[in-house]
Amino acid sequence: MNGPRSGPVSNRDQATVKSDTPSTAVGEVTTIVSGGSRGLGLAVAQRLLQRGDRVATFSRSGSAALVALAAKHSGRVHHEQLDAADSDAVRRFVGNTVDRFGRVDHCVANAAVAAEGILATMADADIDAMLTVNLRGAIVLVRECVRQFLAQPRSLPDAGAGSVVMVSSVVAARGSPGLAVYAATKAGLEGFARCLAREVGPRGIRVNAVAPGFLATDLSATLSPSDRERIVRRTPLGRLGDTADIVGAIDFLTGPGAAFVTGQTLTIDGGGAA
Repeated sequence: MNGPRSGPVSNRDQATVKSDTPSTAVGEVTTIVSGGSRGLGLAVAQRLLQRGDRVATFSRSGSAALVALAAKHSGRVHHEQLDAADSDAVRRFVGNTVDRFGRVDHCVANAAVAAEGILATMADADIDAMLTVNLRGAIVLVRECVRQFLAQPRSLPDAGAGSVVMVSSVVAARGSPGLAVYAATKAGLEGFARCLAREVGPRGIRVNAVAPGFLATDLSATLSPSDRERIVRRTPLGRLGDTADIVGAIDFLTGPGAAFVTGQTLTIDGGGAA
């Protein structure tokens, strides 16, 4: 682990960046989204690009959808293939993003893995993977972004110094059989967000979390049909969530409309936790 730096993060001599022509227009906003090749991360990246952000994202593998998105928004997407569990790679990624786009304004910590199963039979490897990716990986990413927020000038005089959104889960508060370790990592993120919001708020940095209910994405694909039906039955709006239900909240929390919102967890689950 590396100590704090006195200036903006930069690693141009430490990694090869596979990306197209840099875009460094003055006043443009750059948002980092982890796990942006599919599912919720890809939907968030798409929404932020539509509103005019430049987006930097990483994932363990690429996707045709992300390639198409980058082609549609030429010069505004930076992607690297890396594992969120690799702290050094995450640190280099943030540095490469700064080298490419000049700054980082928002961080959406979305990358996660899930292993369903009762705790008594869960393998150490599955426990370690969830703790390392979901919790430590997110904390390391946010740490590197906060260092950059503190070192760089604000994009506009009246803009905040930066914002962070942690992607949690409704199971952190409500619980669900077979997801105890996953829920523990998400509950950890919510506590991290609340404490960090107090720590960096005086410097103009906002930190919030969103807690989606079960979404119809790859992460919930392992649910049995009976489990899916059970979740739908207990949700007042009568369906699983969709990525489109979540991206609007992240758009809001990383935008000027949320300038006085920090230390909050927004639950988006169709009323299931009500």
